[in-house]
Amino acid sequence: MKVFDLDNWQEIWAALKKNPVRTFFTAFGVFWGIFMLVLMLGSGKGLKNAVYRGFSDFATNSFFMWTQRTSMPYEGFKRGRTFSFNNHDVEIIRENVPEVKLLAPRLQGGGYNGASNVVYGKETGAFTIYGDYPEYIKIDPVDMTEGRFINWNDTREYRKVAVIGKNVVSSLFKDGANPMGKYIKIQGVYFEVIGTFKSKKSGNEADQENNSLFLPFTSMQRTFNYGDKVGWFAITSKDNVPATITEAKVLAVMKKAHHINPKDDQAIGHFNLEKEFKKVQGLFNGINGLIWIVGTGTLLAGIIGISNIMLIIVKERTNEIGVKRALGATPLDVITQIILESVTLTTVAGYTGLVIGVGLLALIDKIMVSSGAKMQYFLHPEISFKVGITALVILVISGVFAGLIPARRAVSIKPVDALRDE
Repeated sequence: MKVFDLDNWQEIWAALKKNPVRTFFTAFGVFWGIFMLVLMLGSGKGLKNAVYRGFSDFATNSFFMWTQRTSMPYEGFKRGRTFSFNNHDVEIIRENVPEVKLLAPRLQGGGYNGASNVVYGKETGAFTIYGDYPEYIKIDPVDMTEGRFINWNDTREYRKVAVIGKNVVSSLFKDGANPMGKYIKIQGVYFEVIGTFKSKKSGNEADQENNSLFLPFTSMQRTFNYGDKVGWFAITSKDNVPATITEAKVLAVMKKAHHINPKDDQAIGHFNLEKEFKKVQGLFNGINGLIWIVGTGTLLAGIIGISNIMLIIVKERTNEIGVKRALGATPLDVITQIILESVTLTTVAGYTGLVIGVGLLALIDKIMVSSGAKMQYFLHPEISFKVGITALVILVISGVFAGLIPARRAVSIKPVDALRDE
């Protein structure tokens, strides 16, 4: 039997349209299965996009550490002691932990969640002030909208320069003036604006970052009398070195430098972004796995329905099959005919479900974008081209399997018995 023979396809079409209601409801099971699979996968992707956007371009091999009270006595020091990181710690970490790629000490005006008074002309506002090394923008990137970020010359020369966030610009420069080169007053000290930025994050995190200013770390220490104090460290691990390993080594070095019991896990607070990122990856891998199980199960129910209907069709066409066999049709010809009918029904129904599902996802995305709604937990629902192709391959294979049992039933009937059937 020739697969691309026009007569064969006309016969398939005639067989399927002979009972259109039955054909429709049989195909609907496959349509619904692939349609729901696409919707669930697209929704899962939308949730994943929103969560991953929270990480933005943040270096996922990074970790952060800050000082807390000690919880154990050590080398004559009592428990409950407070201490601070300092500039010398930067050198200690670089010399003793070669796995460190980027090292950025930080200061925050007013401490954690603190705000400082910033003035330009008659406008004033309370914003978060950070003292940073140039490397920090590589760990937690922002979009520079104008000018530049802090560089090493600013740091070495203690320059009084500032990089200000989008909300700071709109609050202080209400007359529409270009902030570049202007001088703003931070706690009574003038700083020149050398750059403006907007956050890559979303929601509250974006608002907080857009309400911030970055100063050279050394300038902030000297200008606001921080001495050699470091607020906390932002650190990334070298490529192919897990951040967990680097973090453990840095913590051990810092405990030794500040005379802290090696077993004291409360003295230095730390947050490992790599660990959190892997947890999120594991969560979405589990969600995707569950979606495929549920979707495939729904699709399988439709495939079983097609197989059952094909069995009925074969029984109805017993006499026809007998005539074909008597005229010289081989068992392979009969099997191919039945499987082609099954694959055709499965593929058409499934492809329709795939197209409508993808179209609905695109429509939802378009409505969300055009409405301007800030969807913090859902963003750009979609499925990849690879997933679409995989779904089509599954459909074709499913169609083959759905037709196998009816096809075997068809060739098991002897031509003489088939001709006698009424």
